[in-house]
Amino acid sequence: YNFSNPDSYEDGSENLKTFTTVFLPCVYSVVFILGLAGNALVFVILVFYEKLKTLTDVFLVNLAIADWVFLWTLPFWAYSAGQEWTFGTVACCIIRGLYILNLYTSMLTLTSITFDRLIAITFATKAHMCQTKRMTWGKLVCVLIWVISLAFATPQFIFSKVFSFDKAVCQEEYPNHGTELALEVIQVTLGYFIPMLAMIICYSLIIRTLLRARSFQKNKSLKKIFSLVAIFILTQSPYTFLRLIKIVDWSFNLNSSFEYAIIITEALAYFHGCLNPVLYFFMGVKFRRNLQKIIKNSSCIKRQVTAKQWQITEEEGSKTFTASNNADATSMYPL
Repeated sequence: YNFSNPDSYEDGSENLKTFTTVFLPCVYSVVFILGLAGNALVFVILVFYEKLKTLTDVFLVNLAIADWVFLWTLPFWAYSAGQEWTFGTVACCIIRGLYILNLYTSMLTLTSITFDRLIAITFATKAHMCQTKRMTWGKLVCVLIWVISLAFATPQFIFSKVFSFDKAVCQEEYPNHGTELALEVIQVTLGYFIPMLAMIICYSLIIRTLLRARSFQKNKSLKKIFSLVAIFILTQSPYTFLRLIKIVDWSFNLNSSFEYAIIITEALAYFHGCLNPVLYFFMGVKFRRNLQKIIKNSSCIKRQVTAKQWQITEEEGSKTFTASNNADATSMYPL
């Protein structure tokens, strides 16, 4: 979070500063630890246990990688919120850009999953016959998603700088307010609102198709994907809207309630990084089954290592005992 208005801060935001320096580092630390472990599990299960059997698995791995990349920025933000930005301008550009990169990579990946589900349900037979071709196209789409998202995040990579107010902060500085507003509107419209509208249309068509076939209750994978999309939109939309409002009308920066809202919605947006694995656990039967396999395999490996260590210890003890006996025997019969 950036204290971009020093006047309002001096007038009455000592409480705001205290809240920020305690609240954000705590939230970021929890999200970092849970998200890192959770998304690593998702990656291991989908790649090594599920073997990326479906196109949805490929997209979900892409989603986990995007979250992983973003999660590594949180220690920097946690330290910056609690102390100040001490990592330099280059790190500032990279770290600010990675949040936008994650936002649009996640949004476009979820949109791609939705399109894939629409094709799989509406044209079920044809989609099944073209599974190999769909997998190839899906991987190409993932690469394209990263390229497009990188283009969306370019302004943050270019215009981010370190400023000194009451402390050093990392934030964007555009040539003028018109450029900032234009870039934000383009980013939000093309990278957020249009994909969200596309997903709403696709899910409307999917639900209509399933209701006609009376198979909505049977399609558990669709429920999981729908939940992923719903959670993403619910966590990201408040911060996206408030950020847009803040750029359109700077007078909101003078409102302490608005500043609190920005802090809380930003934390909520970042919290998304650890929510997907939790959702997979509660909604995915295969995920829980594979997680049990990982725990079981880990226990077996641990037992094997312990047994091996015990065996080595016994062998060393036996050698020591034998050597001791030989020494005693030698001392009884001196030359």
